[in-house]
Amino acid sequence: MAEEKTRLEKTVQMDTAAKVDRAKGKFREYAEAIVLALILALIIRTFVVQAFKIPSPSMVPTLLVGDHILVNKFLYGFRVPLTDRKVLAFRKPRRGDVIVFRYPRDRKLDFIKRCIALEGETLTIEDKRVYIDGELIDDGHAYFTDRDGSPITGRDNLGPLTVPEGKVFVMGDNRDNSNDSRFWGFVDLADVKGKAMVIYWSWDRSRKWPRFGRMGDGIE
Repeated sequence: MAEEKTRLEKTVQMDTAAKVDRAKGKFREYAEAIVLALILALIIRTFVVQAFKIPSPSMVPTLLVGDHILVNKFLYGFRVPLTDRKVLAFRKPRRGDVIVFRYPRDRKLDFIKRCIALEGETLTIEDKRVYIDGELIDDGHAYFTDRDGSPITGRDNLGPLTVPEGKVFVMGDNRDNSNDSRFWGFVDLADVKGKAMVIYWSWDRSRKWPRFGRMGDGIE
């Protein structure tokens, strides 16, 4: 009887230990999966795509307040931490690209505007019309709210300005209501975070309702 009781106790102890080991194994498996997911999310956010929310009407009608967008972060290259150097760039921003960048006057803020003039180009604005190297550009994305108002120097008339090397000149599509390069200067290419790609969610604050028709729209 004593031997049988001892064997039974050993069996119970072994079963308990096995259950504890299985529980530890599952916990370790879940923990590893969570850690891996967090690492992948961090890598994707840092190097691939990042989500941004549109807070102002400066890009109306292309982007509305409440639009949530995804930004391609690898197209223009990866910024080396603690430096202004970028590596593995597929290309530089082109005229017409909608870009997210660090605001030059407060680098903790991100701005979104349209790239208008590139390094080495000379820009002139005459009565709201934009000229690059003396040629009127196709400004099909531009939106005006006071076309018949008196021209404002600096906003409606500017230049000529030559864009320095390593920089771009940007403007909001809502030309009469945009805080952009016309007022604070050029954007350093090293401060460009990426190209706006798609609207994945949109919320109309006035109606308190999603704008379903905008979801999935590409940004051009």
